[in-house]
Amino acid sequence: MSFSEESSSSSSSSLNGDAYALLFNALRLIPISHYLLALSLLFVIVIYNFLEFHFVEDLFSGFRGSPVRLTFNSSSPIYDGVVSKCKIVHGRYLVTPWLSSPHIQTAFLHFFGRPPCFSYRRQLFRLSDGGMIALDWLMGSTGPGDVFHANNFISKDDTTPIAIVIPGLTSDSAASYIRHLVFNTAKRGWNVVVSNHRGLGGVSITSDCFYNAGWTEDAREVIDYLHHEYPKAPLFAIGTSIGANILVKYLGEEGEKTPVAGAAAICPPWDLLIGDRFIGRRLIQKLYDRALTIGLQDYAQLHEPRYSRLANWEGIKKSRSIRDFDNHATCLVGKFETVDTYYRNCSSSTYVGNVSIPLLCISSLDDPVCTVEAIPWDECRANKNVVLATTWHGGHLAFFEGITAAGMWWVRAVNEYLGVLHSSPYMHVRKKVQEPGLHLSTESSIDQGPYLNVSEDGMVAAVGNEQTRNSIVGDHQTNSEMVLDTEQDEQLTGAKSDAVPNTDRTCEPPANTPDTELRNLTASVTSCLNQLSQRNKRSMWLLAYVAIITTWPLVGSALRFIFGKKRKNVLSATLTKR
Repeated sequence: MSFSEESSSSSSSSLNGDAYALLFNALRLIPISHYLLALSLLFVIVIYNFLEFHFVEDLFSGFRGSPVRLTFNSSSPIYDGVVSKCKIVHGRYLVTPWLSSPHIQTAFLHFFGRPPCFSYRRQLFRLSDGGMIALDWLMGSTGPGDVFHANNFISKDDTTPIAIVIPGLTSDSAASYIRHLVFNTAKRGWNVVVSNHRGLGGVSITSDCFYNAGWTEDAREVIDYLHHEYPKAPLFAIGTSIGANILVKYLGEEGEKTPVAGAAAICPPWDLLIGDRFIGRRLIQKLYDRALTIGLQDYAQLHEPRYSRLANWEGIKKSRSIRDFDNHATCLVGKFETVDTYYRNCSSSTYVGNVSIPLLCISSLDDPVCTVEAIPWDECRANKNVVLATTWHGGHLAFFEGITAAGMWWVRAVNEYLGVLHSSPYMHVRKKVQEPGLHLSTESSIDQGPYLNVSEDGMVAAVGNEQTRNSIVGDHQTNSEMVLDTEQDEQLTGAKSDAVPNTDRTCEPPANTPDTELRNLTASVTSCLNQLSQRNKRSMWLLAYVAIITTWPLVGSALRFIFGKKRKNVLSATLTKR
């Protein structure tokens, strides 16, 4: 290397060093406050995205809110007759500006919530398996001053609607969102009852059964009990979070047999397996997973004696996620093979297609707990009884609105929907349960006979669906006619026996003479023909047709034998004379 090259390289390195020195000196001249401001701005940007704030979006939209998206069947009578008249779900939802984050909304609901103050009337309800739950009542009042009475009783003839509320996971009637819902529903003059889950609401576990995300037996018993106690009061059900999953699953299981007139499901998880994958995906969701797990562990701690006997107590204490808790507790108590089996069997998304009553479902697309990925859009659209309302924002069960966040949007939407439904002809009416052994004809007109009915004694009768329906509707009448016919036969038999000399009354069976057998056969055939003629005269012709067709080979052979023999005799006699 030449001297000139060495000097040029040394000069370039010195220039680079001078440049970094100049840059360092320039950075030193920048005030510390500017650095703090830049770091603060960077921190705000990170937090803004991490917590999914949408304040800037709302600001640029003029705080007009976002429209509510409705998903329903194009020929749905529930939408045309009920939901189309609801202004709230056809409007826009604007989040409280200082709560413009699904996580902030959800946290605010949990820690603050601003619930209204009132007192419940508690009713302890014993279940069929020996368990016990608390039914917390709040009676509505339409009098002045919006006064609510917690100690009122409901008469059996009361026609005031009853709203049944099923809370979410580890929630009871004291939860903020439950109190918002109960207060505003009772404010409309309705009677509201919160069906607390087993082991919650201050009630101990008294059996080896625990509730889970798909446990519908408690809801079924409570609803049937309320329908039996207050038969004239229409029942409406509202489920929230896990309670919504239980409600939708129950409605899918019952179909048209449920006495519930209408229902609403708020923020249901829909597919538990997808929800399990979602809640362990990102850091923010893992925080929710951990918080819910702590709530489940606290719940298990309240009932440690039974959990330690029925489940893996050490595994429960070491659980770090909901899946761990379900593996060590729920699956063992509920007899599920695996956690995934439990999630698949208890997901309400597989039951929503069987819902046969008016159902309004509300979900938020930014729900941090129940992901939008689990919403069964196609199933809701295919069922004419289901209307799905989704909002862009709202968090999990929050939906705060107004500057002071004093109200919850979904509470207003549900109350309006149930009010319109109650005043419409689209309320579901439970079909009467058929008596055992009675089967109503549901076939099409193609199968409306006449058809053959084979009785136990081998008698073939041709009857039609008209007679079947009449016998079902007038079952007692048919039985009475049968009794009267029997009595008349006995009287006729007695009259005939009285006319016969006493010498003929012996305990020995009568001799099987040809005349006796012929009379018996004729009497039985006449009796059967009389019964058939009373049922349906058209059946006589069918019976005759069937008799001719079935007996023709035998009768034809006999006729050929008889007439053939006579013909031979005649021919032989004629030939002899000749």
